[in-house]
Amino acid sequence: MLQCRSDARGTTGSYDMTADYILLVQLADIGDLVLATPAMAALREAKPDSRIDLLASRHAIDIVPPGLINTIIAIDKGKHNATRALLSPSNIVKLLSLRHVNYDTLIFFHHFTLRAGLIKFRLIAKVSGARRIIGLRNEYASFLTDGVADNGFGRVHEAQYWLDLAALAGAPSKTRPAQVYSETSEAVASTMDELNDGPIVVMHAGSGGYSKARRWSPLRFAEVADQLKSRYKTHIVLVGQSGDDSPEAARLMDFEVLNLVGKTTLPQLADVLRRADLFIGADSGVMHLAAAAGTPVVSIFGPSNHEAWKPWTVDGWASIQRSGVACSPCSYVGHSIGARDGCAARTCMKLVTSRQVFEAAATVLGPSPQDTVGGDEASASVEDNEKPRPGRIRILDLPVDRLSYPAWMQLIDDWIQADSGPHHVCTVNPEFIMIARQDPIFFNILNRAALCVPDGVGLLWASRRLGSPIAERITGSDGVPLIARRAAERGWRIFFLGAGEGIAQKAADILCRRFPGLKVAGTYGGSPTESEEDDIVAMINQAKADILFVAYGAPQQDKWIARNLPRLNVTMAMGIGGSLDFITGEVARAPEWMRRRGLEWCYRLLRQPWRFRRMLRLPRFALAVLRQR
Repeated sequence: MLQCRSDARGTTGSYDMTADYILLVQLADIGDLVLATPAMAALREAKPDSRIDLLASRHAIDIVPPGLINTIIAIDKGKHNATRALLSPSNIVKLLSLRHVNYDTLIFFHHFTLRAGLIKFRLIAKVSGARRIIGLRNEYASFLTDGVADNGFGRVHEAQYWLDLAALAGAPSKTRPAQVYSETSEAVASTMDELNDGPIVVMHAGSGGYSKARRWSPLRFAEVADQLKSRYKTHIVLVGQSGDDSPEAARLMDFEVLNLVGKTTLPQLADVLRRADLFIGADSGVMHLAAAAGTPVVSIFGPSNHEAWKPWTVDGWASIQRSGVACSPCSYVGHSIGARDGCAARTCMKLVTSRQVFEAAATVLGPSPQDTVGGDEASASVEDNEKPRPGRIRILDLPVDRLSYPAWMQLIDDWIQADSGPHHVCTVNPEFIMIARQDPIFFNILNRAALCVPDGVGLLWASRRLGSPIAERITGSDGVPLIARRAAERGWRIFFLGAGEGIAQKAADILCRRFPGLKVAGTYGGSPTESEEDDIVAMINQAKADILFVAYGAPQQDKWIARNLPRLNVTMAMGIGGSLDFITGEVARAPEWMRRRGLEWCYRLLRQPWRFRRMLRLPRFALAVLRQR
């Protein structure tokens, strides 16, 4: 028996009343819905007579091609997040209407990351009446009947996660492209048809409203556009919505562009993208539309996880441009949403240069009569420090390296002899670990550091409790003089950055007297703010330092190092906290007998009672370790 229906666009269709009733749920933004279309197509191929409905956000549903879905239940989000919007009276009525369908299967195209979000997912599962509930399994997903293990963001592409879920419902598991619905605007089409004397490059100087941290500089877009115009006589088409940076990018370009910002519907935008020779933009729904439309894509990633949300191009071409800073990505890493808005510096996006993007574009557009490409210098790359190191253990999901002082000195020697780098060394103690558990950027930095030395007696205790004992503390305060002594013997050049006014120079003078022959490349106080970092990096590179000590305090010093590491021409950079204060005598260290017994923290608390609130992290650390045990 067949029954007619009406979907959100007013088209009609039919389904077999004896076949499965399937409800799909994807309540996120445009790009997320685009990445769910391969799974929709797989389900439709496997179950052509089944009723397949979709619960989605109204602002995104127009991209779904006809034929994949029977009925679209559109949720009005307005200015609210999906959880709050779903609980509005009008949307509650739509949800309650699901009870009358009696779905057999419900598939969630979502990660169950936030506990608050589980309210809406459990509500949807309840009112759908579905006997089979499919989704990504994690510790919060006990309401699922079937699932695929959620191995974290970026372990596989988001589109592949959804294809794997569809396979549980009987769909073919083969990889397939995304699909989007497009329709032609006669006015836009006629305008674009006139652009027939050169390649058409569509640019999107925005990122959607979810996270503006993903945006690339309008000036950089303008630089790339000017280079493309000069070399290829390209036509630049700007797309997006109000609130994007496209007006500023257009103002900075040296020629007139076709500005379609806010002038197309989503299906019309898909048609514009199909007509283009190339798309250039940051991580956004428009980028995913371009990839689904089959257009070659140059995508720019910074805070967001490129492994999870890179362009889904099964048969197409895409180039991902990143700066390689060690703190990127900082959002949607592992099983955490992380720092959705990145950091104030946004160095990860700033260091993606116009030359990088232009050269990626030139790969698609091919050779031209021009002999030079111009543009600014490409940023340096940073080695992959996420490879496992021998002797590395994990305490509360963070790495700690088991090594001795001699082994550390030899490792630095090997790095400098091999001219490899830069390498980020972090000194880790229980307080840092507890900070990192609340600070996703710092958490990712520690996980990606080349070396995490155990600077804290609490780590020795924790390692014993966890069955992988660490033999000794490796402190930054003791490590700095040892490195200085080895530097004097080997001729390494050291730069001292940070600490109070004049402290860096005073510490350098003391170390030079203690270790004759020590070469100090330079000293500078400054601050870890983004407004100073360009000048500081230039100063360090000009000084030709081998080793950089940064004394801005944790976690600021390690964040500064991580986001500037790709462009630092040093072999090793290390945050040293208050080590320079100890060297100069500005702050007294605990007596040797207290240090040997692991009581340095107690001495510092007695001398600096204001540290009491910080010290409260220590019992919390101990409790967390006991729970891990």
